Formats: sequence, C-alpha cells, structure tokens
Amino acid sequence: MRALLLLAALGAVAAATTENFVGHQVLRIVPSSDAELQKVQELQELEHLQLDFWLSPRGLGDPVDIRVPFPSLQPLKAHLEASGVPYSIMIEDVQALVDLEQMQMLRRRRFVPFSTSTFDYTSYHTLNEIYAFMDLLVAENPNLVSKLEIGHTTENRPIYVLKFSKGGTNRPAIWIDTGIHSREWVTQASGVWFAKKIVQEKDEGLANILDQMDIFLEIVTNPDGFVFTHTSNRMWRKTRSRHSGSLCVGVDPNRNWDAGFGGSGASGNPCSETYRGPYANSEPEVQAIVDFVKNHGNIKAFISIHSYSQLLLYPYGYTTTAVPDKEELHQVAKEAVAALSSLYGTNYKYGSIITTIYQASGGTIDWTYNQGIKYSFTFELRDTGRYGFLLPASQIVPTAEETWKALEVIMAHTRGHLY
Repeated sequence: MRALLLLAALGAVAAATTENFVGHQVLRIVPSSDAELQKVQELQELEHLQLDFWLSPRGLGDPVDIRVPFPSLQPLKAHLEASGVPYSIMIEDVQALVDLEQMQMLRRRRFVPFSTSTFDYTSYHTLNEIYAFMDLLVAENPNLVSKLEIGHTTENRPIYVLKFSKGGTNRPAIWIDTGIHSREWVTQASGVWFAKKIVQEKDEGLANILDQMDIFLEIVTNPDGFVFTHTSNRMWRKTRSRHSGSLCVGVDPNRNWDAGFGGSGASGNPCSETYRGPYANSEPEVQAIVDFVKNHGNIKAFISIHSYSQLLLYPYGYTTTAVPDKEELHQVAKEAVAALSSLYGTNYKYGSIITTIYQASGGTIDWTYNQGIKYSFTFELRDTGRYGFLLPASQIVPTAEETWKALEVIMAHTRGHLY
C-alpha cells in the first residue's frame, strides 16, 4: 500500500509539472582569468545547448551557475575540460529537488486554512492559494488592509496589490513587490509572510511607520509566469506574452522598464531569458505598476525582491554613472545588511547594480529612482547556489524573517526623511 501511495503521489507530481528536469545538473564555474571569463561568456551564444544561466557571468571570482539539460551535459563538460575551464556540480539532479518540493506541497494540500493564523507559511503555495490568503487577510483586518486590482495580465489574470493603511488620502507610501521573476518562489512566499507580519504590528517601529505612511505589497508581480511554474515548467522566469510573431514566449519583466531600455544587459532575442520586449512597458504587468506609481505620486521607497545570491542593490544598473544619492543609499544598504545578518548570520553583499553584479538595462529600480523615488532597492534573497531557485520550503520563514529586518531599516530611514 505504501508503495502504491508513493507511485500515485509521484504521478501527481509529474502531472503538475510537465517540463521534466531528470538528469539536468547545475554546474558552477568561477572564472579566475580573463580568458576563462570570455569562454564562459561565449557559452551564452551556444543556443543549441539550451543552457539556463541561473547566475550570469559577472566578473573574475564571481560564480556562474548554469542549469544544463541532460543531453548537453557531456558536450558541455568536454568543451570546458578541453578549454581548461574548471567547474563543479552544485545540483546533481534538478528533478530530484523539484520532486521533493512537489511532494511537500502535496502533503500540505490536505489542510485547508480557514484563517491567516492557520495558513501554512512554511510551504510554497499556488496563485489561487495566495489570492485566497489575501482575501482572508482583508476580511480579518478590514480597518487596515484592502486589496487593489491594478491591472490584468496577458492571460487576463487580475493583478492585485495589498494596501496597508490607517486612513487618510495620498499619504506617503512604501512599495514592496515580490515574484517579478516567476521561478523565484521564496520571494512570493516571503511576501505572504510580510503581509501577515504587517497586520500583527507588534513592534513600535512598524507602528510608527504605519502611523505616517501606507505600505503597498504586490505579492505575485508576474501571475501568468507564476501559474506556469506550477503547471508546466518550474524553471520559467518570464511573462507569458507573445511578440513579433516569434514562437518563443515571454519577456523578462525586469528588462522592460523605461530606464536605459534596449541597452547592454538585456537581449533583443525573444527566445532569451533576458528578452527586453519590443518596447518599454510592453508587458501589462510592468505597465500596471508604472501607471500606479505615476497616479499615486507620493511613493517614497520602492523595493523589488528577487532571488538568489544574497545581495542588496541600489541604482543604477544601466549606466556606470553613479546616482546623486549614492552615499546615502550605500549607507542605508550597509545598515540594512547588518540588521539582516544579525538574525541568522546570513551574509549579503551590497552596492549599485552595475558595480556589484553586472550591467542590466530596463530594470525596475532604475526607473523608479528616475521617477524621484530616492529609496529604490532590489534584494536577491537566499541562497548562494546550493539550491538556487529550488530553495527548500524549510528556509522560507527564516529567509522572510531576516529580510524583514533589512526592510525595517529601509522603511524607518524613509520615514525619517519624508520632508
């Protein structure tokens, strides 16, 4: 009987995620010379290998993580060895981690939460489950929380934002979004935890912030892509739009903003993971935020949360020109990272996007900063590559808890510099 139950569960897992990653490995390369870095960069042009760069080439000494499909493993390893480029295996079998993740979700689905107190914050959830959680949160806290619909996706799903407010009109506000890249599941899960944390409002610092400011939280910034990660391809990153008659689907919503759009660090190839789209704001998910920010007119901090690699970044990504507020943003980032590390000792790097990782055009916080939102930051949450985008659910709450420590620093600083 036990064997039959296991087979049934595994069958459900296979049905839930049609894209199969059996035998896929994640290889890590750490370039130690300009020649090695160039060879790794050249791998991005080998489209026939269907390599998925989890961490793209940055610089000497910075890891490059690549998910390699099983048929490409031996050709790639032979190529690297012949080129004298050392590598290590970070994940032996991607599908094994996907199966574990799905099994945990299947076990959890036997329990239906009737309140946000019984909701399982230690598990990953589907879009419908997250949207149901949002409705529960609003119903339980009608004087603090409301749900706003700010647009619709390509596949006509509603895009929701939670508003936390003690009243008043057009108060200064803080924006937080998670899940703009759909496969980064720890971000949406952290967003759910943040929402519950805000309504608990047990510490004086958060109470003071809510006394003067509103908080907007977009938990699922890329709903179409998120659904696709649950139903078809766990590793899907982009939106689900189609452009230019291409057979390839989706746009990288973090290359689609009108800030250096079309420059280096984004691709014009519709099949690329970093495809920028045909024009700025082509994606309804991006346009919805643009319209919201412009119509609101009083957002003071904008924080976009990604994973992975444990970074806290500020503008710019599209140009080497330093932002006028660099010194202040750098100090805030330093203090936020220190607060984050104080909880579990998790180490973060911090700095501007272009100096800390790489050049990237059309990014979210470059656009928000250029709109006058000084406190614009991007997080890259846990981990540093052991699990990558497949971070075990057991790390959701610790990740959210430590990230909240950093968010508190940014929010408190913003509140202290409103005028």
